[in-house]
Formats: sequence, C-alpha cells, structure tokens
Amino acid sequence: MSEPNSELPAPAEELAHAIASLDSGPLDELGVIRHLHPLFSRVLARQEIYLANHSLGRPLDQTAFDIAEAINLWYTDMDDAWTAWMAEMHAYRRRICALIDWHRPDAIVPKTSAGQGLRAVLNALPESPVRVVTTTGEFDSIDFILRSYEQRALIHVDRLGPTDNGNFSLDALIAALERRTDLVVISATYYASGQIVSGLPALIEAAHKIGALVLVDAYHAAGVVPMTEAWREADFVIGGNYKYTRGGPGACWLAIHPRHLDVPSPKLVTTDTGWFARRNPFGFSRDNSAERGAGGDAWLESTPSFLIPYQTRAGLDLVLGIGVERLFTYSADLRTHLTYALDRAGVATRPNNGQGLFVLIPTRDPARDLASLKAAGVNADARPHPIGDGSSSIRCYPDLLNTRAELDEAASRIGRALSARG
Repeated sequence: MSEPNSELPAPAEELAHAIASLDSGPLDELGVIRHLHPLFSRVLARQEIYLANHSLGRPLDQTAFDIAEAINLWYTDMDDAWTAWMAEMHAYRRRICALIDWHRPDAIVPKTSAGQGLRAVLNALPESPVRVVTTTGEFDSIDFILRSYEQRALIHVDRLGPTDNGNFSLDALIAALERRTDLVVISATYYASGQIVSGLPALIEAAHKIGALVLVDAYHAAGVVPMTEAWREADFVIGGNYKYTRGGPGACWLAIHPRHLDVPSPKLVTTDTGWFARRNPFGFSRDNSAERGAGGDAWLESTPSFLIPYQTRAGLDLVLGIGVERLFTYSADLRTHLTYALDRAGVATRPNNGQGLFVLIPTRDPARDLASLKAAGVNADARPHPIGDGSSSIRCYPDLLNTRAELDEAASRIGRALSARG
C-alpha cells in the first residue's frame, strides 16, 4: 500500500465500531447480520430480494447524514463552506488511492463519470487521429464515446470480439497491437458477463514496448475484485462508486500514473480543463500561458461537485475497513450458493468460464423475464451476451446484505417466475 494511504480519515463512530466487532478472519453470515446489517436499516426495509448489487449499490444509513453534513455547510457557511468541502475532496482522493492501491492521492482526479475520465485522456493525446485498440465488450458509455470520436475522424478504433465462450482474450489483444497503436482501452472485469480479466500486466508491458498507453476500466473491479496489482503500471485507470462502494451516481475518478505527472514539460496535457486546474485557482490573474497546478491537480476541471466526497464517504470506509479480499471471498461463496439453489429450482445458469463475478441466467426476452422477477419480488437486471447471438443474461450478484436463506427464496421465486413463461 502506498505510504500516503496511512493518512486516511477515521470512519463514522458507528461504522468503525461495527467493523471492529467483526472477527478478523473470513466474514461469516452471523457476524455480518449482527454487526453490518443494522448499518443498512433503511434500504433493508424494502420488501424485495435485491440481486442487482452490481448495478446501483445499496447505501448505508450513514450516507444520508454525510450528505446532510455537506448541505448544512452550504446553509451555515455559504462561500466559506469551500474550506470544508475541499478538505473532504482531498480525503476522497486519499480513499480512492487506498481503494485501488495507487501511487499517491494527488494522482487521483475526481470525475462525475468514468467516461469523463476517458475523454480527458483522449483529449490529452498529442497525435491525431489517435489509434485505439479495444474490445467489443466495453461498457456502453466507453464504447459510445469511442464511436463518437471515431465518427469525427479524431480516432481510429480496432475492436476485438470475444472467443466462442464469450470471454475476451488478452493474447488476441496483444497480438493486435501495432507500432501505430497509441492507446489500449480494456476492462479489468467485463460488465456484461462478469469475466475477470487475467494477464493485465502482460498487456500493459506489451503496449509500453511499442510506445502505446493503456487505460483500464476498473468500474466493475475496484472495491469488489482483489486485483489492484494488475493495473498498477497502467497509464490510466477509470472507475466510480455507483456500484460496489455504494456511493451513488456522479461520483467517479481518473487515476493517472505519476510518470505522466512528474516531468517538467509533460507530453500529455488534456484540454478537458477548467479553473481548478490552474496553479493558483483563486488568484484570478490573467497571463498569456495556461499555467497548471502540480501533479494530478493539472487534470482538474471547473468547479467540482461538493457532494462527491460526502456521498461516497461511508461506502468507501466500509470497503476499506473490511477489505476487498474478504468481501470478494464472502460474495463468491454466496454466488456459489445461489447457483446451486437455482439448479435445484430448475433454473439453468451459464457456465462460469472463469468469469467469477455474476450468476448469469440465459434469457431470450429479458424485458419480460425481468418484469416477471420484479413482480415476484426479485430485483435483478439483464445485459446482452457478449457473443452476439441475440441472447441476453439476467445478472445476479449477491453481496453481504443477502443471506443464504434469502438466496434460497430468490431461487424458488425465479424458478416459478421463469417456468411460467412457457
């Protein structure tokens, strides 16, 4: 872990006490129910079985108080609130640095979306058109941004499809690299299938050998899959807090490797900028140069959202306090339990194929099947299968708020709902 991460702020008292009350070893269901479930009393009062934890993460009760703290500063301090708001923003950067085990906190740049981070990188590359190598499995926002730039002839994109089992091969991606490649865009975990990508360090090394940069989309990995070492030498990592760190929408980040920051005249200077990127943003001086702040501050933009560090605080403290490895192991056991429960209920699931993150139920009519599940009190979602055969998968991801008894009940409800479709 990077040294600056030892300076993390203390969590809220109730949250800190709950984490400290857990056994130091692997999480167990009785301990989770006793110590952690009370932290989620509001969302657990909902009368449904929630299996879309990979989508919008369920917030802690503390999050409402944290957001209220930020709003109250607006009322009581007006423009002086920026002192506290900016202190919390620095704390947010330290928390994300710890979450992804990045090199230092100032190399974390707050964003309102992961796509905003991608655009900042694309708009920093000096050559045009930029040659990008990526896959057909990237999240819609990332794919749409690349296609939009491509449509305006700002970039040229080579897209690689999956293998026959729906997984994406890094060997094929490495083989597709050319001397003219400028940027590789790759997911650490694929959003549609849950495939956890192995071999990222080899891809990063191969790209660097030909002078290409690598951007890793860690949205479905950071805070849920223990693989931070895999992306430490990437040039850029993007992600957010909507899902596994329970921070809600509009709270994301771009991580930049310090090798692109600690140079007198950096080659990468993004045009996605604003007054907070200035060396002295509150000086309001005008000169003939755009003198930027030091380190990652040079990648800041205009006035940031003051809510980001508050809405994400409790969720990040929970994940950091428990540890991603323990959370991943606990959820993996629940996924195995749900898979067996679905099998007993007569519901077929897709083979794991080393994907590891989701339980996937094949469907040809996702809208109808999801409506049936919702009517049965089960909340999940669906995405098209990567192989492009016209089928989709209902995605289920149980987390520490799901119990085994609840998963057994969910499997029974899913079995009844899907058997009724004929």
